[in-house]
Amino acid sequence: MQKGTISVQTENILPIIKKYLYSDQEIFLRELVSNAVDATQKLRTLANRGEEVGEIGDTTIQVMVNKDAGTITISDRGLGMSHEEVEKYITQVAFSGAKEFLEKYKDTTNMIGHFGLGFYSAFMVADKVEIVSKSYKTDAPAVQWVSDGGVEYEIGETDARNERGTDIILHISKDADMYLEDHKIEELLTKYCRFLPVPIQFGETNQTETIEPTEEGQEPTEVTTTVPHIINDTRPLWMRPPSDNTDADYLSFYRQMYPMGEDPLFWIHLNVDYPFNLTGVLYFPKINNKFEVKKDRIHLYCNQVFVTDHVENIVPEFLMLLHGVIDSPDIPLNVSRSYLQSDPEVKKINKYITRKVADKLEELFKTQREDFEQKWQDIGLLIKYGVLTDDKFAERADKFTLVGNTNDKYFTLSEYLEHVKPNQTDKNNKITCLYTTDEIEQHAYVVAAQNKDYDVLKMGDPIDAHYMQHVEHKHTDVHFKRVDADTPDLLIEKDETTDSVLSDDERGKVHDLFAAAINAPAQYLELKALSPNDAPVTITKPEFMRRMKEMSRLSGGMDWYKDMPDSHQIVVNTNHAAIAKLLHANGDAQQIAKNLYDLALLQQNMLKGADLTDFINRTVGLMGK
Repeated sequence: MQKGTISVQTENILPIIKKYLYSDQEIFLRELVSNAVDATQKLRTLANRGEEVGEIGDTTIQVMVNKDAGTITISDRGLGMSHEEVEKYITQVAFSGAKEFLEKYKDTTNMIGHFGLGFYSAFMVADKVEIVSKSYKTDAPAVQWVSDGGVEYEIGETDARNERGTDIILHISKDADMYLEDHKIEELLTKYCRFLPVPIQFGETNQTETIEPTEEGQEPTEVTTTVPHIINDTRPLWMRPPSDNTDADYLSFYRQMYPMGEDPLFWIHLNVDYPFNLTGVLYFPKINNKFEVKKDRIHLYCNQVFVTDHVENIVPEFLMLLHGVIDSPDIPLNVSRSYLQSDPEVKKINKYITRKVADKLEELFKTQREDFEQKWQDIGLLIKYGVLTDDKFAERADKFTLVGNTNDKYFTLSEYLEHVKPNQTDKNNKITCLYTTDEIEQHAYVVAAQNKDYDVLKMGDPIDAHYMQHVEHKHTDVHFKRVDADTPDLLIEKDETTDSVLSDDERGKVHDLFAAAINAPAQYLELKALSPNDAPVTITKPEFMRRMKEMSRLSGGMDWYKDMPDSHQIVVNTNHAAIAKLLHANGDAQQIAKNLYDLALLQQNMLKGADLTDFINRTVGLMGK
C-alpha cells in the first residue's frame, strides 16, 4: 500500500468543509448517494454512446449499516475509478491546500457530479473513510484509498472488489453514532433520495404473494419471500410528460407528499426546457381564511436530488401558500445545495412560475367559472395576496379576482362597479362599496343597508383591509365603507336631506338628556334627522381608524394604530318616534335614553360584563312600570 501526504497547508481542510461547505451534517448521505447515482448515469451514457463498458446488469445502489463494526457502506455498480482517477478526484482536491481549496470552490454552484467535494462531506460523521473502487476499464485493477481526515492517506491495489463500481465505507465517529441506527438512515434516504433516478436499496422487506390452486377444491396459499427494500421512485410524477399522468396519479402523489392534508383543489404541471430547465407540480390546497405562510410546503430538487424546502427566492412570496415540487438543474446553489443565491436565472424562473399560475387561474375562470366561484373561498386569499405583493400578477389577476356579496353572488371588480354604480354613487361622484366583515354580528346594519336597496359585499378575509386599500389607490373614484361606518341614510352621501320633526329647543333637550344618561364626551354624540324607520340610536365606527387597526393587526406594523383604543360615534335619530316620546317621559327619560344607547351597543356586540347586567336589570325595572 502506497502512502502519501497531503500538503501541510490542508491541516484545517475539514473545519473549512464543515464551516463553509456544509451547513447540515446529515447531508453527507445525500452527497455520497448522489455521487453513486452520477457514476451510474455516466456509465449508462457511455454505453448509449457505444463505448465498451461491459454488461450493464443490475445498477441498484446499496446502502448498508453494520452497527457492530460501526460502519456505513454506500456501494454502486457505476463507472468506478482507477488509481489515477482516485488521485485526481480525491487526493488532488485536498492537495490544493486549505486556502486554495476554499478560494477554488467558494463560487461553485451545483456540486452534483463533483465527486471530490461531495465525498469529503463523509468526514463530518466518520473518523476514517475507505474507498474501494474498480474502473469499468478492463485493464485497471481495483484500488483502495484510506484516510482518517488528517494530512496522510494510503492508496494501493486491492482484491477487495472484483467487479466494476465503488464502495464508500464510513467508520462512524462516536459523536455521530446516531447514524448507525437503521431508522435514522432510512429517514435520511427518504428525505433526500426518495426520487433519485437509480434504484437505492436499504435492507430487505417481506413480500406476500397469493398462489392460486392448480386443482379444484384446493385453497389458495400465501407465500412470503424476502425482496430488496427499494427506497425510491426512480421516475416520479413530475418527471413524466403530463399526458402520461391521470388525475388519480396527481392525487396519489399529493397524498404521498402530504399524507395529513386534504386533497388539493387543482394543480399545475410545470415543464420547460428553454431558456432554462424546470419541471415540477404545484398544487393549490384548501386555504380558507387561514393567513399562514408556511415556507416549507414546496420542495426543491436538483436532478431529482432533494435540496431544500426553503424556496423563497425561487417562488414568489404569495405562492408559498402552494404545495408541490420544483426540480431544476439550472437553479444556482451554493456548494451544500442548501441556500439559494441571487441570480438572473432565479428571477426568470420566478416570473415563469408566476405566469404559469396566472395562466391556470385565468383558464379556469374563463372555462369553468361556476366551479371557480365555488372554489373562491379556498383560493381567494392566495389571489388577493398575490395582487398585493406582485405587480405583474396583479395585472393579470384583474380578470379573475372576485368579490362576493351577501346574496352569494360573485363578480369581478369591474363587473361589480358597474352593478352598483347607478344606486351607490355619492354626491361627489364616487362609487361607494359597502361591506360587512361579519354578517352575523353586523346583521342589523346589513339589513338596514339592504332596505335602501344597497348591495353589501362580504369582506371577512384577514387580508381584505389591505385589498380594499389597494383598490382605492388604483381606482380613485371608488371607496369602501363598512355597513356600520355611518347611519343608513348617510352611508352613501347624496344631495337629498331629511328635515327634523323636532324644534331646535327640543333637539337641545334631547342632546342634554343623552349626554347625561350615557356620560359621553360631546364630540362623540351627534343628533341627525334620519328616516323614521332607522334605529333611534346607532353606534357608528369611523372607517379609516378601524381599517388601519385591522391592517395593523395583520401586518404587525403601524403600532400607533394598533394600540389606540376603539372609538365610536353615537348618532341619535331625532325623527324616530321613541326619541319624541322621551321628551314626555318625565322621571324615566334618562333611564330610557340609557336603554336606547345600550341597545345600540348590544347591536355592535359592545355591551358586556357589568354594563350588560345593569342593562338587563334596568330593562326589567322599566317593564315593571
